[in-house]
Amino acid sequence: MGERQTYVKLSEEKLIPKSDILSLLRTYNCYHEGKNFQLRTREEDGELILEGLLNIYWGLRRPIRLQMYDDNERFRLNRNDRSAVAKQLLVESNNNLPGEDMGGQEDEDSPQLLRTRSDASFMRVQRRSKTHTARDLQRLRTHRFSINGHFYNHKTSVFTPAYGSVTNVRVNSSMTTEQVLNLLLHKFRVENKSEEFVLYMVHESGEKTRLRDGEYPLVARVLYGPCEKISKILITEADLGEEVTYDVAQYIKFEIPVLDSFVEKLKEEEEREINKLTKKYSALKSMIQHQLEGRAHTSDRV
Repeated sequence: MGERQTYVKLSEEKLIPKSDILSLLRTYNCYHEGKNFQLRTREEDGELILEGLLNIYWGLRRPIRLQMYDDNERFRLNRNDRSAVAKQLLVESNNNLPGEDMGGQEDEDSPQLLRTRSDASFMRVQRRSKTHTARDLQRLRTHRFSINGHFYNHKTSVFTPAYGSVTNVRVNSSMTTEQVLNLLLHKFRVENKSEEFVLYMVHESGEKTRLRDGEYPLVARVLYGPCEKISKILITEADLGEEVTYDVAQYIKFEIPVLDSFVEKLKEEEEREINKLTKKYSALKSMIQHQLEGRAHTSDRV
């Protein structure tokens, strides 16, 4: 008997042969040669596991809320601490704006939001002088400010990541979309629930395919190839995101006047079809009525 075929899950319903994944993985790692985005493999209970960094692009239109309290100890973080994650997001925004090399960051980001009282940087912040100049007091009174054009409210811990900027998380191929979302939100101490967001695979053609909760984003990334100019993973709000099929995507690139002419042509075609069907069924209706009237006359004579 031959060796039993091993599969890797793309979703709960779709499986990909291990041999195909390994072939795609060789191409993927060759593309990222010399970078930290190369993926590693391991066997776990007879299952092939891929693991490594996954780039995710910010596509949020509304602000997100950053946690105001530490996970382990319920002490209130000061404004400098709460803005640390915002500044980390801004570093990503400035270094990874659209139009630059889509290779993304090579090292896994380490947000600087402090987690415990024992953290040395927290202690360093606490040792700072509490005396403020008139300028400092004025700055502290201004709760909402802009960092390189990206707004952050350090009183309410509200922040909007730059659209199209990139971050990354370390994941493996057994992690579902929901788990990857939770990991990303936990990394930046985002207070919003994962149900508020979705992940899309966005293609250069304009096609957008949602990664469902039961799908595995890292496997999808390998399947679609390593080049993020061709396809990339985007996080958006669940109620604002919308899938775009390949057929629809073909029209998105056209100018408005051209699209208007397409719409007019479709309306004309629709009218022709409606008229054709109306005539067909009107004739059929007339024939049926004629037959019924003929039978009625026959019954009256009898």
